[in-house]
Amino acid sequence: MPSINLRPKDFLRWAIFGGALFFLAQAVRRHWAEVAQIRIEGAGWRLLAIALLITLIAHLWTGWVWGWILGDLAQPVPALWATRTYLKTNIAKYLPGNVWHLYGRVVASQKRGISLGAATLSVLLEPLLMAAAALMLGLVGIRQANWSVQALSLVIVLAGVHPRVLNPVLSVLRRLKGRGKKTADAAADLADSAPSSAPSSVPSEAKPWQLKRYPLRPLLGELLFVALRGLGFVAIALALQPVAPAQWLPLISGFSFAWLLGLVIPGAPGGIGVFEATAIALLGNQLAPAILLSVVALYRLISTLAEAIGAALAWRELGVQRPH
Repeated sequence: MPSINLRPKDFLRWAIFGGALFFLAQAVRRHWAEVAQIRIEGAGWRLLAIALLITLIAHLWTGWVWGWILGDLAQPVPALWATRTYLKTNIAKYLPGNVWHLYGRVVASQKRGISLGAATLSVLLEPLLMAAAALMLGLVGIRQANWSVQALSLVIVLAGVHPRVLNPVLSVLRRLKGRGKKTADAAADLADSAPSSAPSSVPSEAKPWQLKRYPLRPLLGELLFVALRGLGFVAIALALQPVAPAQWLPLISGFSFAWLLGLVIPGAPGGIGVFEATAIALLGNQLAPAILLSVVALYRLISTLAEAIGAALAWRELGVQRPH
């Protein structure tokens, strides 16, 4: 009977996921009676529809921004292609592993002739820029005890994507990759035992993958993306109860932190559980517990629905363009 070996990373992932679910279950148990009494009126349904539209626009926009990232890596692509590819792969983030959406974009990029290094770097830069954008919005609206740690994290991320920092790291990685290629070619030559006039190795990339300039435009684009997601969250809250304009920024700020933790903490696919638990912990002083529970539940539903609609639109558009 085969044995199942769980790595420490797997234990950490399941521990975080289980802890988040336990926290949510406890919150729902305590406030279920109030949640059951919440009713959505006609105006509330219209606000939920607006939240869905805003969230869908946010996903369309961030696909466009991913095209900008490829352009900054000297791999220009049509904006519509980048958006469609992003949308049709984004839904795969809910699969176990939480990396299949990134893998899908790399494969699609290679089919278009984009180098493997540039495609891989683009899907690594994107969440880094998203994280920086979420930190920016989070630091603007909520002042917490660990504000200085969060500010330092933002500085580190912003400095890490600077070409003067990132490109030397990429050069080292390329050299290591080239040494591995030479070793593999030498082993193949020995195995064949046949001399050849061809060089023992060829460059693995036709073009070097480097960041040509600081990705300021993609960073601002991701800032707008996170802000749109936050506005969608606020629209959901407005559908359930009046929210004063002065509360909007704290809500968006708390949402940004919760969304960031769902992005970077290894847990359930798509940040399920981590986002909800963090949002409830951070925004408990902004909304009543029953309202907050309902908002995070509706947000998850609307967010997933927007991603599914975006993927369906992308696949339909690709199907229309495909020759019969």
